Amino acid sequence: MRSRRQLYKTDEPTTGSRDQPSSSGVGRPRDARIDKEVVAAVLDALKSEGYEAVTIDGIARRVGRARSTLYRRWPSKRHLVAYAVVSELGENPATDTGSIRGDLEAAVGTLLRAFRGPLGRALAGLVADMAQDAALAFTIRRRVLAPRRRSMREALERARVRGEARDGLDVELVLDMLTGPFYFRTLFGHAPMSLKTTREVVDCVLRVIRPNGE
Repeated sequence: MRSRRQLYKTDEPTTGSRDQPSSSGVGRPRDARIDKEVVAAVLDALKSEGYEAVTIDGIARRVGRARSTLYRRWPSKRHLVAYAVVSELGENPATDTGSIRGDLEAAVGTLLRAFRGPLGRALAGLVADMAQDAALAFTIRRRVLAPRRRSMREALERARVRGEARDGLDVELVLDMLTGPFYFRTLFGHAPMSLKTTREVVDCVLRVIRPNGE
């Protein structure tokens, strides 16, 4: 059995071209239809069968494409699953709207939209699989969570510079407060999510981060 260290090492980047599906370079232009078909097939497989059952061969059969077509885009099934998840969520959720409220509402809005769709139905199984597969968990953290959290950290820093957020924040805790309700409600289904939810969550976070005395 491979050690945890070995499991993590299998997902270390080798070259830049293997980190993300390539959309540039020599050869035929990338067909966006294939990406869309594959993302839908991966999310459906995660929901119905779980991560263990997802294979590049199986996804290729589902979408009626050659295995080589998928392997040119994704070197392993971990890369494939991570791409499907980030395609639904987006890598840069906290776009610069000019205000911290706008930035944070944009960020949680991506969660609301994604979790209302196929990703929301597949999330519980994916989280369970991450608990059992260290390499998958590492890939999702690095390729999905890391860029999204970086985007939101940048939004908080812009807010600090504009005087909308105070110094000395525990930024990682703030990000958990901002995003946690959407994951929690999707996983447990104990309460609904709506645009009203996004506004209320952002309101709570703004009360935490605003400069003292405001």
